[in-house]
Amino acid sequence: MADYDLEALSLSELKKMQKDVAKAISTFEDRQKVEALAQELGYTLAELVGTETKSSRSPAAPKYRHPENPALTWSGRGRKPQWFVEALEAGKTASDLAIS
Repeated sequence: MADYDLEALSLSELKKMQKDVAKAISTFEDRQKVEALAQELGYTLAELVGTETKSSRSPAAPKYRHPENPALTWSGRGRKPQWFVEALEAGKTASDLAIS
């Protein structure tokens, strides 16, 4: 929590701080009431307002493998890795690098 030197603040700064604190208290109390009501109904507030985090996508399966280093793979999504670009420039095709 921040420590404020209230003596160093001007009257307008103190009034703004008072207004901000009153708003924060009101918002907090309102949120507590809504959360309690949601809980009574068997929901969480996040479920009702749609702020639940969605599970992230699982990584895509690799589709291409480096011809000499099988540990290097690429899913075919996003930017092409340098080894893939170099293999194409060397005359290989994407199907040559595809994982069978």
